[in-house]
Amino acid sequence: MIRPRLAALVATAAAVTAVALVGQAEPKTAAGKMQAAAGKFLAALTPEQKAKATFAFDDPHRTRWFFTPQQDKEKKFTRKGARLEEMTDAQRAAALDLLRTGLSAKGYEQATAIVGLETLLGQLEGGKGAMVRNPNWYFVSVFGDPAGSGKWGWRFEGHHLSVNYTLDKGEVTSATPLLFGVNPAEVKAGEKKGLRVTPEIEDQARALIKSLTPEQDKVAKQPKEFSEIKEGQPDAAVGGPVGVTADKLTADQRATLAKLLAAYTDRMPADLAAAEGKRAAETPPEKLYFGYSGSPEPGKPYTYRVQAPGFVVEFLNVQADSAKNPANHIHSAWRRLPADF
Repeated sequence: MIRPRLAALVATAAAVTAVALVGQAEPKTAAGKMQAAAGKFLAALTPEQKAKATFAFDDPHRTRWFFTPQQDKEKKFTRKGARLEEMTDAQRAAALDLLRTGLSAKGYEQATAIVGLETLLGQLEGGKGAMVRNPNWYFVSVFGDPAGSGKWGWRFEGHHLSVNYTLDKGEVTSATPLLFGVNPAEVKAGEKKGLRVTPEIEDQARALIKSLTPEQDKVAKQPKEFSEIKEGQPDAAVGGPVGVTADKLTADQRATLAKLLAAYTDRMPADLAAAEGKRAAETPPEKLYFGYSGSPEPGKPYTYRVQAPGFVVEFLNVQADSAKNPANHIHSAWRRLPADF
């Protein structure tokens, strides 16, 4: 099995959550669930752990997010926050329960699969890779006071996963950046052969690209790859939109584009997905752009962006995976414009 330890932790999280909710009215909104879960997580920590996990709301760490491995020359982690590795089973359960509040059931399944892939990467690299592959090197940070009525936020983050939320007055004000990376994008060998953690973000994009007419493709296809997703800052810095606008697409193509956007928003809890989806649906079609580079054929590098005045979807599949299979390593994100957080 790729992730037996993680499976055990997920089961423990479910059990602890069920016990904790006995006799309590469960919050109905994502924001309410986050507030309750953050409080339970912090209450479960030791004073030393809580000192690592908590920050002022305006601490620079809040907007310094990273999805790449963060380690020094001695291969020691440099990421901040309380890490799963130093938690008891009950504390890890509380951390995973907080993560669950920020994702849909499907999003949570994908996120925990991404964490589990760290074990596979370690196996593929045979312990000789430059980066530490540790499914317990995922960190939780809480910014501000979740028990209060003011601004606060939280993050669950590690390699290829960064889930960030900002709240104010009991409402979610930002659900971004929300980044999922997958290596390998498709497992090519072993007992997990054929596994694709995030297939819909490729399948819908490939369908849209292949449906373009020569005239549409001439506008949509870009001569250069889109740049790597910019971490460590609240500004996506993607520049102006490029590509074909939705008003130049057919009804069927617009439907495919809508499905592609839903593949990203559906990572979120239902009420937040609906709000982000409404943001996309209300974008005037002449201001909604789809652009891509490369070839959508499997094994060929390609990138794409969907950009509107208020948000951008970024996707790259240009790197080889840890088994050296070409273009089998995904980075994908939903981000707010002009800035996250």
